[in-house]
Amino acid sequence: MKGKYMAYVGSYSYNGQAKGITVYDVDVEEGRFIPRCEVEVDNASYVIASNDGKTLYSIADEGVVSFRIHENGAITRLNSANIKGMRGCHLSTDADDKYIFVSGYHDGKSTVLRLNEDGSVGEIVTGVYHKGLGSVAERNFRPHVSCSRRTPDGKFIMVADLGIDQVKIYRFNEHDEEMVLVDALHCELESAPKCFRFSNDGRFFYLISELKNVIDVFTYETGERQPKIEKIQTVFTAGPKQSQLTAACSMRMSNDETHLFCGNAGDNSVTVYERDKNTGLLEALCCLPISGSYPKDICVFPDDKHIASINHESDSITFFTVDYKKGLLVMNGKELKVNEPNSCVIVKVSN
Repeated sequence: MKGKYMAYVGSYSYNGQAKGITVYDVDVEEGRFIPRCEVEVDNASYVIASNDGKTLYSIADEGVVSFRIHENGAITRLNSANIKGMRGCHLSTDADDKYIFVSGYHDGKSTVLRLNEDGSVGEIVTGVYHKGLGSVAERNFRPHVSCSRRTPDGKFIMVADLGIDQVKIYRFNEHDEEMVLVDALHCELESAPKCFRFSNDGRFFYLISELKNVIDVFTYETGERQPKIEKIQTVFTAGPKQSQLTAACSMRMSNDETHLFCGNAGDNSVTVYERDKNTGLLEALCCLPISGSYPKDICVFPDDKHIASINHESDSITFFTVDYKKGLLVMNGKELKVNEPNSCVIVKVSN
């Protein structure tokens, strides 16, 4: 936990109220962000850091923008890369930071780009457009790719599409560098599978569904042609009194992977689950309000004792101390105002 940490929050900039990325110093002990500066990015809708913590990536109107992260937490632009499609909504890198995966909500495209040794974004390697029709007009009537990740074994790319209620599985290797469809998880109609995350050991993954408001827990085993995947649990993302407007919208795991957090729009709450690392199963501890509107992302502090809720519609970040024993989220100081925040990442910058 010792060391210096920074937080980077991506915001929409089209209305002139924000520049794109807001840079914060992180007070880990107090569980707070301290504003430092803003950096220009056209509509930073999603931000991530490379696994080595040296590079920051952001969705932007022009595609993907990369920044060098310096030891003092400052960021300087490296380059930007066009994805030859409509603007993306989600980013991920693989374990070795060789590729970056861009999900396209608007055009149903998953794009893979190469990453250069200095962290800058290289050329497009491959990409696929999803086809087909969903079952709900507008919301998921056509393909909307919302999450693309390389599997921990490095053999496949899994792509969640909330428009056609599927998670498609593509074989991918560094020799051919092509996405070859080998399988698909067919989710319940009108469930809208939005995002998934793997456990560090690669044995489990967690899939959040935006319209069905559930998290499905799956076991994962690698295979030659396709992975072996089995659903072992389904849990609700909000309390029993959730309204028709409730939409599960964000999910993060604690750093020690003993807990999982889920943000719910409409309901404007965060649900905390206890996670059994051996079985992968979840048990709900609490579902409590976030004192804001539309928790589009959740940020877990390095000590796992605090969280920040990134509240898109109320233009705010609210901070909470997590009491796991009592099942409570205790608000930690005043909200921070930031215009239309979308996504947040905390990065360790020095020891």
